[in-house]
Amino acid sequence: MARYTPEQLVKRNASVWTDIQIILAPIQFLFFVGGVTTTALYANGLFVTSFYWVSVVILFKTLFFALLFITGMFFEKEVFDKWVYSKEFLWEDIGSTIAAAFHLLYFVMAYLGYPEHVLIWEAFLAYFTYVLNALQYLIRIILEKLNERKLRIDGQI
Repeated sequence: MARYTPEQLVKRNASVWTDIQIILAPIQFLFFVGGVTTTALYANGLFVTSFYWVSVVILFKTLFFALLFITGMFFEKEVFDKWVYSKEFLWEDIGSTIAAAFHLLYFVMAYLGYPEHVLIWEAFLAYFTYVLNALQYLIRIILEKLNERKLRIDGQI
């Protein structure tokens, strides 16, 4: 199921955007953990007593998600010569788009005046879409690392 050609692997490994993604992805995960924790604590009336913090953490999570999406676009352009939705990265991009839509939906719903309990569930839904998206990226990384090792053994890179 490998999607990188040997030439693309060389581009990926030489790209500054690969390094940036490696740095940013764990930071985004920390924002996710903070967001889920803050939202769960508020929803259960533990320690977090102001709904303000639920909105603040999902705001920072959303901004960081956008930063990763944008840097990912530069990566995709450099490696696959397409800014977004290249055939090699199609499902990852679709997953990112869905997750981004659910993150942004929180703010649309807040603007429209939805009650806090609805916004809490929407925040959890946004975080859940992030988890699904992150899992597909992790699976891809594992598969591609296995493919890269096979190509190295075969002397193709």
